[in-house]
Amino acid sequence: MNSKNKSAKTQLRWLESGEDFPPVSEAMGQDSPYPGLLAAGGLLDTATLLNAYSNGIFPWFSEGQPVLWWSTDPRMVLQVADFKLHHSFKKTLKKFMSDQHGAAKCEIRIDSKFEDVIRTCASKPRAGQGGTWIVPEMVDAYTALHRAGYAHSVETWINGDLVGGLYCVSIGAAVFGESMFANATDASKIAVAALVCFCRANHIQMIDCQQETEHLASLGAKAIPREQFIIHTKEAVKEPSPVWKFSPVMWHLLR
Repeated sequence: MNSKNKSAKTQLRWLESGEDFPPVSEAMGQDSPYPGLLAAGGLLDTATLLNAYSNGIFPWFSEGQPVLWWSTDPRMVLQVADFKLHHSFKKTLKKFMSDQHGAAKCEIRIDSKFEDVIRTCASKPRAGQGGTWIVPEMVDAYTALHRAGYAHSVETWINGDLVGGLYCVSIGAAVFGESMFANATDASKIAVAALVCFCRANHIQMIDCQQETEHLASLGAKAIPREQFIIHTKEAVKEPSPVWKFSPVMWHLLR
């Protein structure tokens, strides 16, 4: 292959409004500066996001950048059967569950404050990041996705206060984790544990984590080949969607 063809091969695809995504095989490889980067541009509307997630693609970009689309290989996922419940967190979770009807009034809610959850996630950049990737366009796009029934928040409440939570995308029986926050110790972990219980109760096997991090690995997440992830996703999105409600009886699925 000559140098001109090599350059063409690595050139990033620019998407016009409504244009479909290129094959994920065209995403930049591990030897590139941006492994997993597939395309730039296009829309952040609900139809485009549903198409992206159904094909193993997700948006991730910072303020001042165009919309950037990614399909990482390998892909970090949490098999819900592999969720790790560490000893110290077991104590925290046991106390939270015991206080469901006690003075502290601990509870899990789903979708009661989606916009509050995503805006709080946006206001709390991950450690080591100078800013947030949940830019205003993303907040608007995922809020619209939520109103269409495809994005959900899992919320940790104590004494009537929202102290932690996460939001995710759900298409059929496919669940794609996005971001989480905690304003109290382990509040985001409690929300993750609740999501795992919800998935087990509804026979959902896998939660997409997108990026590899030590924190996710500590919870039991592992990297799998992108091809394996996409095969699973294409089947899962065809399955019936669960009813996004959390019941305290689901907690027993962690024991």
